[in-house]
Amino acid sequence: MSIARIGIVTISDRASRGEYEDKGGPAMRAWFTRVLTCPWEAVARVIPDEQALIEATLIELSDVVGCSLIVTTGGTGPALRDVTPEATEAVCEKMLPGFGEQMRAASLKFVLTAILSRQTAGVRGKCLILNLPGKPSSIDDCLNAVFPAVPYCIDLIEGAYLESDPEQCKVFRPAHAVRQK
Repeated sequence: MSIARIGIVTISDRASRGEYEDKGGPAMRAWFTRVLTCPWEAVARVIPDEQALIEATLIELSDVVGCSLIVTTGGTGPALRDVTPEATEAVCEKMLPGFGEQMRAASLKFVLTAILSRQTAGVRGKCLILNLPGKPSSIDDCLNAVFPAVPYCIDLIEGAYLESDPEQCKVFRPAHAVRQK
């Protein structure tokens, strides 16, 4: 069984300069550690809000490192420096707006400003790229909302086979979608 690689990218000017503790990256890693039962490894990056660097990092993690899933945190709001969705759209062949819609719907149950978030997702080759918000509790809410569809999406694009603990997060795969691990 191969090891699934998951890119964990924190996008923050302050965290990349060491002025602010990165809490988003560790929150994503903790979520996957709690939920995944298959062998996996995190490939973490902390980078500033620079569109060209975000694009280059997403390309490196998908094309060179071979990540089947990349999750980003930060840069999804309406501020001038928030360019994560634009970088994601620039490097993806297919966009999957349903992920962003579901994350916003889940977040609106907890915070009215979730409407300002521009989370999105897309596919680059055999990699799903998922933009999450920056707040650790929001990361948890959003991953809980969309992860049930993530493993099957990655199956469809021929990425790594992800398995989860159904007590933590029950994933959906159609009965006809049995695939070799």
